[in-house]
Amino acid sequence: MTLTTQGLVLHTTKYGETSVIAKVFTRQRGLCSYILKGVRSQRGRGKQNLLQPLSHLEMTVYDNSKKELQYIKEMHPSAHYNNINGDGVKMALVFFMDEVLYKSLKEGEANVELFDYIVGQLQRIDREDSSLSTIPIDMMIHTATHLGIAPMDNYSANSPLFNLKEGRFLSAPTAINESPNVDYFLDATSSSRFHSCLSCSMSHTPMPTLSSKQRSDTLNNLLEYYHIHFPDFRNFKSHEVLHSVLR
Repeated sequence: MTLTTQGLVLHTTKYGETSVIAKVFTRQRGLCSYILKGVRSQRGRGKQNLLQPLSHLEMTVYDNSKKELQYIKEMHPSAHYNNINGDGVKMALVFFMDEVLYKSLKEGEANVELFDYIVGQLQRIDREDSSLSTIPIDMMIHTATHLGIAPMDNYSANSPLFNLKEGRFLSAPTAINESPNVDYFLDATSSSRFHSCLSCSMSHTPMPTLSSKQRSDTLNNLLEYYHIHFPDFRNFKSHEVLHSVLR
């Protein structure tokens, strides 16, 4: 049968002479793999232009739960983002979001709320020219929540240090009561900043004002957190470009 759904393109791989396999985060079915025939041919260039990172598509697809690879029957833009292409900062944000999703989503798990959140962030990036620097931190916190690995914001005087392995704030390890995950503790300053970001993100209030280094350090902590909880989340690259443009 056929299904009409919105989708966000995450990754494409060459297939055969003129086709590609596209990993698409769909609203109804979650992450799916689709074959697109002929898009690398002379006649298919128009369709190939629709397969850029996080392109927002309206698609009619052949939907067969017994097959790992599906086919896209028709596709066209679901939304036009007019101010992203050609803007180095906005493109770096899009590539970063794309890589986070590609390396953390699993096929066959629908996540409508996460899909709608990402679309909302794309709209925000398109319309705003300021207050973009903390989007990566906010996005990673929200995505972790939607993927079931939300960091617990239980920060207190008795639990002031965030442990990346435990996913929560704990008391400082001592010789008497040393955590088995002692190597995963953030220091006091990083933990306090992490708490501030978690609190703002979850309450939908503006992120704290952070220097470029503070943003970079917090983002690196979140990337390490994802890697610990998603073993396949490795060889991440887009944050290096992001750090260079968000100064």
